[in-house]
Amino acid sequence: MATYLESMQTYFKNNGKTREFSAHSSKVHSVAWNCEGRKLASGSYDKSVNVFHLDRDRLSKDVTFRGHSDSVDQLCWHPKHPDQLVTASGDKTIRLWDARANKSIATVNTKGENINICWSPDGSTIAVGNKDDLITFIDAKTHRSRLDQQYHFEVNEISWNRDGDLFFMTSGQGCIHVLSYPDLKSQVVLNAHPANCICIEVDPKGNYFATGSADALVSIWDIRELACLRTISRLDWPVRALSFSHDGKMLASASEDLVIDICEVETGEKISEVPVESPTFTIAWNPKKHLLAFACDDKSERDRDRDAGTVKLYGLPGEH
Repeated sequence: MATYLESMQTYFKNNGKTREFSAHSSKVHSVAWNCEGRKLASGSYDKSVNVFHLDRDRLSKDVTFRGHSDSVDQLCWHPKHPDQLVTASGDKTIRLWDARANKSIATVNTKGENINICWSPDGSTIAVGNKDDLITFIDAKTHRSRLDQQYHFEVNEISWNRDGDLFFMTSGQGCIHVLSYPDLKSQVVLNAHPANCICIEVDPKGNYFATGSADALVSIWDIRELACLRTISRLDWPVRALSFSHDGKMLASASEDLVIDICEVETGEKISEVPVESPTFTIAWNPKKHLLAFACDDKSERDRDRDAGTVKLYGLPGEH
């Protein structure tokens, strides 16, 4: 009987096709699936947000949201509501949107240019980080700030664990700061990497988290023991984005390398790699299927008009 590694290697060997869809007029900064895996949202340098629905093996555009006056740098969907999403922009606001009603629910003014955003697992709180290393916790119902937390080190990405009682931050010193939530008391500072720790992702099953660093390494951690289990060293450039598959068994890693690495979490062994033509800064596994969405940096000026603003899908949307 084939192992998981072998079966998935065979699956992607047979189904490892990349399809490309026009989404924006310029670079796509963020892609994310809703909790049902039926809709994909993309945010762009062109200040807009697009929502697509997955129609068999292709993406069809549902709606374009406009309202931000600067680049949309990151977005995420409500963890339980399939039609609500939130976007973070350099215009010093976050916006909540309703994909079903095709409109903005709320605009929340913040204190800086926002670069990171995440939703608590219960959907009650939104955390947003800005370029000045200030984290603001916002009540998702009242749209009011609950707390501002200023840090005196470079804060990169932020995330809750699946239980919502721990809050993680990656830092420019290569550390992972683990705080209790909601009191935000420091529990431990993990020396994860010798270089800037850029991104963090928690697996859907709540067993692991992974970090990516400027040292080109990916580290996989036991989330309960807060112990590093293994490192992945196949990439050559800083790791910019990570995503776990819906079963928590695969991890995709993206960088300025011209491949996206897909590994088995349990062993770190390579399952597949996705060829790309330019650096990749955002990736997202579908929460129900072995289907990876991603977007690449715009290529050279000569190719920019043709390649700008595209969203790509790797794999097939059918269940495996």
